[in-house]
Amino acid sequence: MSEFRDAALSAKAWPFQEARELLKRIGSKTPEKGYVLFETGYGPSGLPHIGTFGEVARTAMVQNAFHQLSDLPTKLFAFSDDLDGLRKVPDNVPNKDLLAEHLGKPLSSIPDPYGTHESFSAHNNARLKAFLDDFGFDYEFLSSTDCYKSGQFDETLMAVLKNYQAVINVILPTLGAERRATYSPFLPVCKKTGRVLQVGVKEQNVDAGTIVYEDTDGSLIETPVTGGHCKLQWKADWAMRWKALGVDYEMSGKDLIDSVKQSGAICRAIGGKPPAGFTYELFLDDRGEKISKSIGNGLSVEEWLSYASPESLSLFMYQKPKTAKRLFFDVIPRNIDDYLSHLSNFADLDDAKKIENPVWHIHRGHPPQPEIKVSYNILLNLAGVCNTEDKAVLWHFISRYRPDATPETAPSIDYLVGCAINYYRDFVKPNKRYRAPTDREKQALESLLAALNNIDAGAEAEDIQSIVYAIGKDGPFDDLKTWFKALYEILLGQSQGPRMGSFFALYGIEESKQLIQRALNGDDLAA
Repeated sequence: MSEFRDAALSAKAWPFQEARELLKRIGSKTPEKGYVLFETGYGPSGLPHIGTFGEVARTAMVQNAFHQLSDLPTKLFAFSDDLDGLRKVPDNVPNKDLLAEHLGKPLSSIPDPYGTHESFSAHNNARLKAFLDDFGFDYEFLSSTDCYKSGQFDETLMAVLKNYQAVINVILPTLGAERRATYSPFLPVCKKTGRVLQVGVKEQNVDAGTIVYEDTDGSLIETPVTGGHCKLQWKADWAMRWKALGVDYEMSGKDLIDSVKQSGAICRAIGGKPPAGFTYELFLDDRGEKISKSIGNGLSVEEWLSYASPESLSLFMYQKPKTAKRLFFDVIPRNIDDYLSHLSNFADLDDAKKIENPVWHIHRGHPPQPEIKVSYNILLNLAGVCNTEDKAVLWHFISRYRPDATPETAPSIDYLVGCAINYYRDFVKPNKRYRAPTDREKQALESLLAALNNIDAGAEAEDIQSIVYAIGKDGPFDDLKTWFKALYEILLGQSQGPRMGSFFALYGIEESKQLIQRALNGDDLAA
C-alpha cells in the first residue's frame, strides 16, 4: 500500500479527482488488454508546441495519481496522427514550396522540409519524442501510419464498415447540405497520386471489406478499407482508435467538446466504450489568441527552457487547467519563483498536504531537496545591477551570500543563473528606465543608507527587510507600495522587483550602500 493512499482517497488536487473517477469507472479488475491505458494525441502537421507538452504532462500527472490509488498496471500512449493528409502549409517551416507540392498527401509520405528525416511527420514525431524524453515521461509512441498499414486497426475498421450508416448518422446532422451529400467516414488513399481523398462513397461491401468511391475523373474505384488503403475522417478515426487500442483516459481541449461527444457516439456505435476524459482550457498568446502549431504563436518548449527550468513549465501546466491562461514570456518569472516556493515548503508538510503540493505531481511523488533559497526575481535584478551576462559574476555574489553554494553543489540554481541572464538580456534590459529620486524620496533613501551603515555586513535578509519596511512606513509615502515602487524604479530601473531585504543581502550591504549613494549623487545607474 502506498504511504499516501489514505490521503489520496480524499485529496482535492485535480489529478486525484480525475484518478478517482477513472478507478470508479474501471473497478478493481485489470482490463482484458492487461493495463489501464492513458492516451494523448498529436497531429504532426506542424512542430510540436507547448500545448502538446501540456497534454502529456497533465495526463502523466493523472496516471501517477492513479498509481497512488490502485496497483493496476498502466500505460501511456503518445499517438501521432501521421496518416492525416496535409491540408495547408504551416507558417513556421522552411521550404514551403516543397510542402505545397504535396498538399493532400499523408504527412508520413511528404518529404521533410528540414532535410533531416525521411518524411515531414518523421521530423515532427522525432521532435515530439525528443522533448518527451528530455522530460522523462514514461510513454510508448504510436504512429497512425504504422497502425493502419500493419493491420492493427483492421478489425475495428471493419466494425466501422459494418456500422456504416450508424456512424454517418452521428455526423450528418452537424454538416451543411452540400457536405452531407458527399460525407463518408472513409477517406481513400489514391493509388495514382498518393493523396487522401475526400470523395463520396457509392457502395459498401462488408463481405469483401471494401468501399467503392467515385474518383475525380468520374470512374468508380473499389478499395479495401483495411491495410492503410483508407484513412478515417478524424472524428471517426478518434472513435476507432479508442476502441482498437482500448483507451481508458484521454484529455482534450475546450474547442473539442462537441467532437468528443460525436466521437463517443461513434465509438459506442461500433461496439466500443469511450474513454473517461478531462476538458482543459486553451492557451493564449500575448494578444489573447489561441496558440497554434501551424502559426507558431505562443511559446515553444525550447524557448521556455532557455529562460526557465523544466519544473516551472510543469507547474504552469499543473495550475488551473480549466482556466484559459496567457502563455507568453512574461509568465515565466512568476512560475519559477512559485515552483521554488512550493519546493521549499514541501518537506515540512504532512502526507495529506504533500500530495496537494504541485511539486509532488511535477516530480511523480519524489521532489528533490531544495538547494539554496534564492528567487529567480532576485537573480534577474542581480544581473541588472551588475550589468553582466557572465555567470561567474553572479556566482561571486551567490557564493558570498551562501558560502557552501557552488555551481557544482547547486546545479539547479546554476541552471537558473544562466536562464536569468538570458531573460534579463532579452526582456528586462531593453525596457529598463531609471529615474532620479524626488526630494522626499531622497530623504527616505538617506535614512535607508544611514540604517545600512549601522548593521552588520552579514545581516539576514529578514532583518534588512524589516529596516526597509520601517523606513517606508515612517517616511513621506501614502503607503508602503509607493515606497517599494520608488526603490524599484530608482535603483533597479523597473516598476516591479524583489523583496529588497533579500536582494540587499545577496548583493551585499556594502554594494547596496554604494548603489543607493550613486542614486543620491545622480549617477547613471544604467552605465
